[in-house]
Amino acid sequence: MHYPKLLGDIGGTNVRLALQVEPAGPITHIETLRLADHIGPLEAITAYLQQQGAWEGALRPRSGCLGMACPVLGDAIQMINAPWAFSTEALRQALGLSSLRILNDFTALALALPALPPQDLRQVGGGSVQPGMAKALLGAGTGLGVSGLIPGPLVQGEPVWVPIAGEGGHVSLPACDEDEARLIAALRVRFGHVSAERVLSGSGLVLLYETHARLAGVTPERLSPAEVADRALGGHCPWCRAALDSFCSFMGTVAANLAVTLGAQGGLYIGGGIVPRLGAFFEQSGFRARFNDKGRYTAYLSAIPVFVIHAPYPALVGASRA
Repeated sequence: MHYPKLLGDIGGTNVRLALQVEPAGPITHIETLRLADHIGPLEAITAYLQQQGAWEGALRPRSGCLGMACPVLGDAIQMINAPWAFSTEALRQALGLSSLRILNDFTALALALPALPPQDLRQVGGGSVQPGMAKALLGAGTGLGVSGLIPGPLVQGEPVWVPIAGEGGHVSLPACDEDEARLIAALRVRFGHVSAERVLSGSGLVLLYETHARLAGVTPERLSPAEVADRALGGHCPWCRAALDSFCSFMGTVAANLAVTLGAQGGLYIGGGIVPRLGAFFEQSGFRARFNDKGRYTAYLSAIPVFVIHAPYPALVGASRA
């Protein structure tokens, strides 16, 4: 009765939509739209369904699950890094669905973790996953998403995983050395509160570049996040390289804090659009050393495996499992 099922992974920049025609069937008809090209989710989904020939007929969805980059606190949805605001019930009725579930996008991604095959994960240090232990998740893109899975009761020997719906990307960003303290102090002058997302995001990478340059007495250029990363990886700009080094170290700090908070001996997973694209640079960066550096808890952190997610559409997998 609930299939085909409309699946969505909606961030501040991209809208990824797909269909699952039958239970346990493959995810198909995957399409990526630009959020800025549509005034709201109804217009984006309608365009997608018409494009796929699924507005009517056998492919027309009967239910849906959308992961969205925002808090989900009730019927009214307001995206933080995008202008979309809507009612879940009104959207369900407009699409003619029997049910529509809206999840935080990283809650949806967390649900995918137990289903990701080994070839979609690249380990960055640590030991082995401890079965039945909590899993932590974070990822930088337009913003910083944070979630995790907590093991529930056992069913046929396997835990029922309970995802976390939180906004951990907005925790206050700590400094671990004097250089980071100067960076955060400069950012505090501009923004007041300096959250983890303020630097661990696409716009944050640009801010790190601009701040490093200004602290060195250099006037920064107007660069995009991709340009900062490309110049850093290519060795063409010392301030871009400094920004990317700071990004990886700050990621290690925030990831370690999340791991000890959740007791994530089941592994820490990194998704989002930025880190998977850094490849070997991230693996050789200061991330893992910072992740492990927890004083009396260094051995505890050192044992936790970290995995970078390289699956093409993992949040859609999570939406299909919700």
